[in-house]
Amino acid sequence: MNRSELEANARAMVAPGRGILAADESTGTIKKRFDVIKAENTEENRRAYREMLFTAPGIAEHISGVIMYDETLRQKTRAGVPFAELLAKQGIVPGIKVDAGAKPLAGFPGETITEGLDGLRERLAEYYKLGARFAKWRAVIDIGAGVPTRFAIDANAHALARYAALCQEANIAPIVEPEVLMDGDHTLARCEDVTDAVLDTVFGQLFEHRILLEGMVLKPNMVISGKKATKRASAAEVAEATLRCLKRHVPPAVPGIAFLSGGQSEAEATEHLSLMNQVSGLPWALTFSYGRALQESALKAWGGRAENLGAGQKAFLHRARLNGLARRGKYTASLEAA
Repeated sequence: MNRSELEANARAMVAPGRGILAADESTGTIKKRFDVIKAENTEENRRAYREMLFTAPGIAEHISGVIMYDETLRQKTRAGVPFAELLAKQGIVPGIKVDAGAKPLAGFPGETITEGLDGLRERLAEYYKLGARFAKWRAVIDIGAGVPTRFAIDANAHALARYAALCQEANIAPIVEPEVLMDGDHTLARCEDVTDAVLDTVFGQLFEHRILLEGMVLKPNMVISGKKATKRASAAEVAEATLRCLKRHVPPAVPGIAFLSGGQSEAEATEHLSLMNQVSGLPWALTFSYGRALQESALKAWGGRAENLGAGQKAFLHRARLNGLARRGKYTASLEAA
């Protein structure tokens, strides 16, 4: 383990005014996105779409890192430059999604366990050679009747810690992503209770696995009401509850927290981040690691057509800029139409 390299990359990922683009959609997931704009899900279209994002003028002003899918990390620009090299030359840290997805947890209906540990050591060595300097692993925790169970939380936290240990062994900074889903009808208080339990268990496992906290980034959900809740919490309540939860469980040694958007709208995710960054004296940097909340407008503007590349980049840069402002606590809703 190269401690200084891990720490430097983790700090770079949460640099002031910048955040992480999650462009790690699997082939199946991006098909769903392409279906909306009626674009064919071909390898070339996927490559062209990612190139549009990665070559947007001035991207490095707002984006500190990019999470890629296995296929994407191996792809190149039309000019023949590997994507990892293209990003690194702009001062953007290249990253890779390494989990194999959430699968049903045997014996526990309605709960999942993330797979992908088998062969991970060898894959990480290859990814490092391909230019990846950080990785991501997502654990999924649902809220519903009788779930999550203690066992599901423990199993997913253990897998996250094993992944993180393998990453640091390979000099790849791990993003640790325990996501409590917002898909149900639960209240803000219920989400906070579950997130408390998840983060407490995750950091217990990270400690047991001897993870260098200074060389990792946490990617949690925000504490938020379920999408189907009859009365959803306000933006101020979300920010307050999220910070309260993080202060209880995230050690100051962790350099930064990069929130997932988790199904929030673009504007919601940006507003919540900005409100939290208006609070002074926090021990860690607060930034974003958004997928759909950074790409949705850009995808629609591009529409799968080469002649719309400029429009797609403009939409992406607008969203990235607003989140960069939120990273500094300076976002306002009036900027949406700017």
